[in-house]
Amino acid sequence: MRVRLATEVVTCVVWSSFLVATMPVRITAQEIQKSAAAPSSDATPGLFVDITQKSGVNFRYQASHTSKKYLIETMGPGVALFDYDNDGRLDIFLVNGAPLDDPTPLGTIPKKSGSTFWNRLYHQKADGTFEDVTQKAGLQGEGYGMGVAVGDYDNDGYEDLYVTGFGGNHLYHNNRNGTFTDVTAKAGVGGSGWSTSAAWVDLDGDGYLDLVVLRYLDWDFADVWCGEHREGYRAYCHPENFKAVSPLVYHNSGDGTFTEVAAKLGLAKPAKGLGVAFEDYDKDGHLDLFFANDSMLEYLYHNKGDGTFEEVGLTAAVAADADGRTYAGMGVDFADYRNTGWPSLLVTDLANQRYSLYENNRDGSFNYVSQETGIGKMTLLHSGWGVRFFDYDNDGWKDLMIAQGHDLDTIELTAPTLRYREHLLLAHNDRGKGFTDVSGESGEVFQQSWVGRGLAIGDLDNDGRLDAVVTTNDGPAYVLHNEIQTSNHWLLLKLVGHKSNRDAIGAQIKIVTGDGPQYAMVTTAGSYLSSGDKRVHFGLAKQTQASTIEIRWPSGITQTLRDVRADQILQIDEPVPGRNAPAGTP
Repeated sequence: MRVRLATEVVTCVVWSSFLVATMPVRITAQEIQKSAAAPSSDATPGLFVDITQKSGVNFRYQASHTSKKYLIETMGPGVALFDYDNDGRLDIFLVNGAPLDDPTPLGTIPKKSGSTFWNRLYHQKADGTFEDVTQKAGLQGEGYGMGVAVGDYDNDGYEDLYVTGFGGNHLYHNNRNGTFTDVTAKAGVGGSGWSTSAAWVDLDGDGYLDLVVLRYLDWDFADVWCGEHREGYRAYCHPENFKAVSPLVYHNSGDGTFTEVAAKLGLAKPAKGLGVAFEDYDKDGHLDLFFANDSMLEYLYHNKGDGTFEEVGLTAAVAADADGRTYAGMGVDFADYRNTGWPSLLVTDLANQRYSLYENNRDGSFNYVSQETGIGKMTLLHSGWGVRFFDYDNDGWKDLMIAQGHDLDTIELTAPTLRYREHLLLAHNDRGKGFTDVSGESGEVFQQSWVGRGLAIGDLDNDGRLDAVVTTNDGPAYVLHNEIQTSNHWLLLKLVGHKSNRDAIGAQIKIVTGDGPQYAMVTTAGSYLSSGDKRVHFGLAKQTQASTIEIRWPSGITQTLRDVRADQILQIDEPVPGRNAPAGTP
């Protein structure tokens, strides 16, 4: 069904479903019956094992909860998986908060007051364990952190970090010797207000990564009473109490400096942005942007191909749910879970809203399919944040992992059927027809209850099985090792741009095996506040090779590799006329 575009879409913005999430759950028999229409499946469970302690990662996000219940306390943190020293092993970066006074005066910019509040960089050693190299790297950070985005903005072959937060953001340049330098002032990307998710993407095709930074609300530490529906309980304020604010978009000049161009590009529409992802959803050769907004219409920005964007969320039918209602959009991912060549879109939200899965209609519009695919049934009573499509069992179909947990620590006092702490969700892809919840069969970690937030996916030990790192609000980070027993084959592709940006972000990949085609795009963005492994993973099931790998680089150059054997990490360099670059290096 398409999203109805009647006046109810506008009027319901005031009465967002976020309010419903603070009330006792009232689900009709019709709704339960409708939600039960999930596909039957012989889904393969996963097996993820918590190796956090064993791996040497010892981190706790300091949200600094206060009796005043400032909204900022509920939101973080993010996580990044990236190889900062180019040793072939993924490292982990974790964003941390800062102390808050109780009460905190208006106009305060929180500052870190000691090592408890440092951001953390964990370097992966050759034996698979991690060592804390934060101080050596110079990444302790400043202020109350939120999210992180990874990208090689100067094309020197080393990944740089952009860390968002409240009161200003920070760009850390990788010095190529294990250290980073804060170049925020020189680069001109400090911003202001409350920034959340960010994405590195080459918006104009000049070979340099630009930076899209979402901001959440026009918010400060005002002592605003936001009571629960039960008298006497103080609650975190609803986002409708605060004005939307424009995102920041920085154009990379190529000399280490950036210019803010959101209004120039048509991307300055005020939003309440929490998650950002991009894809070429209409296959016109230009990358488009999606902003997950909290309790207002979601935004889809169509790239017009002339350097500007047009917001088309309503006409593309992704601005609201199937009933025209807005929801608390938080995490987002773009991916082709049906292996058709056309990316679909999943947006997470709060309990009583169902996560929104939009299937690509191949005509510039989308179809809301949460109910038909089983997503509605498995998420109705849950609150989702970080989300990624990924093939955990290497069967050739992209599955789902979602970090879950409510934002209200008082939710169980007013809605006894909901939970503040929730289990992680793992959903198996039933060959493009829908999804089956396999959380209960996929390891002890899925029986635990967390206040889940950030989620990053990557192959930590380079064994061809994708792993995960999950963050929790005012709690630890978890390193989850994929230990599924399978004989399925795989490929992990590392693309290196030369005419395109060095990370090859935005490159479109099609592989073909005896089972048919699969499609993916190079990106470190998506999820919630987090940044994933830029290498592109494909499960090959029982196929021992890819007959073809076709790449359309951001520069427009196309490349085809043939008869590529399975079970390897393959570096592929962009072929540039006049440059002697190998097509593929194992």
